[in-house]
Amino acid sequence: MNITREDIDALNAVVKVDIAKADYSDKVEKILSDYRKTANIPGFRKGHVPMGMVKKQYGQAVLVDEVNKLLQDAIGKYLVEEKLDVLGNPLPKAQDDLDWNSDDFSFEFELGLAPKFDVRLKGKKAIAQYKIVADKKMIDNQVKHLQKQYGKIVSQTEVTEVSEITGKFTNEEAGIDNLATFELDKIKGKTNLKKFLGTKVGDIISLKTKNLFNDSHDLMTFLKVSHDDSHDLNVEVTFEVSEINERELADLDQELFDKLFGKDTVKSVTELKEKIKEDSERQFTQQGDQKFLNDVTEYLIDSTKFDLPVEFLQKWMQTAGEEDMTEEQAKEEYEKSEKSMRYQLIEGKLITDYNLQVQFEELRTFAMNMIKGQMAQFGQMNPSEKELEDIAARILSNQDEVKRLNEQLMSQKLLELYKTEANLKTKEITYDDFVKEFYS
Repeated sequence: MNITREDIDALNAVVKVDIAKADYSDKVEKILSDYRKTANIPGFRKGHVPMGMVKKQYGQAVLVDEVNKLLQDAIGKYLVEEKLDVLGNPLPKAQDDLDWNSDDFSFEFELGLAPKFDVRLKGKKAIAQYKIVADKKMIDNQVKHLQKQYGKIVSQTEVTEVSEITGKFTNEEAGIDNLATFELDKIKGKTNLKKFLGTKVGDIISLKTKNLFNDSHDLMTFLKVSHDDSHDLNVEVTFEVSEINERELADLDQELFDKLFGKDTVKSVTELKEKIKEDSERQFTQQGDQKFLNDVTEYLIDSTKFDLPVEFLQKWMQTAGEEDMTEEQAKEEYEKSEKSMRYQLIEGKLITDYNLQVQFEELRTFAMNMIKGQMAQFGQMNPSEKELEDIAARILSNQDEVKRLNEQLMSQKLLELYKTEANLKTKEITYDDFVKEFYS
């Protein structure tokens, strides 16, 4: 067997594989001999079928199969030995005139080569790293929410501004028939609010869904409509009051603090607010990091310039998926995925340049910490080391889970690299302002 390569340009190459009869003949003969021993052909005893008949019936199929196996193995080894960094998979060039009755064969494969480039993490313009803080208003609202959550429910005879109401929203034509519980501070506008005030159990009021709630997404929750429908829904619904309550706020005392955080962990309102601030800001870190990661990704894609073997990749996409694509479909798919493809190459380059590796012991520790966090959410605050090790061992015995955890840990390593090496500026922002600025 002989393999040669012709570089068309820096991003495209053609590999030619020449296969001689000596490369496959012994294997083909052995397989056909085995077939002869087991072949069941009418008129012949098993094991006594003439070899010529076996070759006539099975020879070409066995030959094609063995040559294809040789090709795949040869191309794979060649890419490794030559240390070729390719995109997609080698594409066989069409050979309409291939003669399988010949002794020797030649095959050609198109290769898309990965581009050579450098990545510069430190740009001239600083990237904002957001420190999301819980402000006084947010902390006070959270304190009140906890007081309501752990307070007493007191039944009322009629609706007041502080009532919590349960009732059914109905519009038969729009398919709305849902029981909901909400407080009146969810309702938008004085006109709507007046319709609720003073109502009693059994009363029915009519409401327009448009501008009914301060947050339009509440329509999804309280009327059980889809996300798309909630934005444009403008129908009249009836609301029948079935229950009226007021939540009597729980006292901010040691009994409440112990219920929330365990005995004597928090001993005053000041400590309660500090704990809420600390816990909230810990949760906000993930959202801040995601925004930072998005911005770094955009910067890296915009600032790292390199060409791709576009024509090859579009051709490869036509046959790479579960279903074949047309040329036009492959072009559209390439345009949609080009940014992602570029970032994957940049990420791979950074992993190589900065020698970022995930060791098994790191993966094990990462898995145990993840398990510990998940158990804490369900009230298991102090699992034993052996319990964590046993669960981690079960998880790490699953290759899909290992791959998933490996990707998560590598993402963490890349995030830390960006925080260390990129040109950053820290920007403090309240959670409400962060949401308004980036998710409104």
